[in-house]
Amino acid sequence: MNIKDKKIAIVGGGPGGLTLARLLQQAGCNITVYERDIDKDARVQGANLDLHEESGLAALKKANLLEAFYANYLPDAGKLRVMDHHGKIHLDDHTDGHVAEHRPEIDRGPLRKILLESLQPGTMVWDSQFVSMKRENEGWKLLFKNGKQYDADIVIGADGANSKIRPYLTAIKPIYSGVTIIEGNIYDAEKNAPHIFNLLKGGKIFALGNEQSIILSSKGDGSIAFYTGEKVDCNWVNECGIDFGNLAAVKKWFETNFSNWDPIYQELFATDHISIVPRPLFHYSFDQYWTTQPQLTIIGDAAHRMPPYAGEGVNMAMLDALELSEALLHTENIKSAFENYERKMFERASAVTAITMQNTVELHQAHGLQYILEL
Repeated sequence: MNIKDKKIAIVGGGPGGLTLARLLQQAGCNITVYERDIDKDARVQGANLDLHEESGLAALKKANLLEAFYANYLPDAGKLRVMDHHGKIHLDDHTDGHVAEHRPEIDRGPLRKILLESLQPGTMVWDSQFVSMKRENEGWKLLFKNGKQYDADIVIGADGANSKIRPYLTAIKPIYSGVTIIEGNIYDAEKNAPHIFNLLKGGKIFALGNEQSIILSSKGDGSIAFYTGEKVDCNWVNECGIDFGNLAAVKKWFETNFSNWDPIYQELFATDHISIVPRPLFHYSFDQYWTTQPQLTIIGDAAHRMPPYAGEGVNMAMLDALELSEALLHTENIKSAFENYERKMFERASAVTAITMQNTVELHQAHGLQYILEL
């Protein structure tokens, strides 16, 4: 049966899921996206996204959304300063005039808005946190936390790194990378972190030293997104005794563990206008594989989660959406389309995960600064 005659459920309204919804919907498919956020105005956290020509931008081009993207992108956000833990600048795009223009950056919020506004009314079902699903006839019955149930012929999981759809496909577990980050977002940064705000100059900073990292990004709304990186045990977040809901406790941890870093970095935790989330970083094995199912597949972090040290996460998700949509639209055998998509996805995810893990390891060695300068 033609894909356009199927009721398709996409679970997860991140960049990957929304891109897939747009690509399939503009070809006439019946799409519903189930998203756990309460509504379209939910705050979107995280650092900027740099989109690559061969993946994220290629997907937006196919979706006829490049014009909207360039109306909202941040022209200076890609300008990088590489620093050491003493505060010395070793590379400066602001003075050297070098910017990776083939990787233009955009805030997560505006990108999500562009994708949402491209969808037909009624596509999104908000406040829908997935709980479980079961096979029913030739399709699926989906159950959500709010008690509502929906039917679908096909389910595509785009529900992120902690996907609840993935276990219906495979029992393969993620592998701890050896690094845990503390992700933060400082609001109204010009006021609440003025020295770092001025140091960023609207761009980003990679700071490395003592086998630790601090990565900072300027956002279009005036906030700063950052994450610290440190080699700790897999269960450190639960066993370290730090209450990550207590800013004073987190600040004390940072002052102790990053005590050899220049005082300018201590400004990160000097304000109450901040949100903090600890994240142990995981990845999947380079050779992961599962047997294709005829009514179910996954994209994005649900399929191939990895640390953020290559900037490939969102690009991989959007390329998944592009390749899966093309596979589905060019065959009437849905299982064959899933098989073709998954085969290509496994191959490129393996290569990108290998590069990402090399970066993750090398950036948190004693020679991390030299490594990134050589890159």
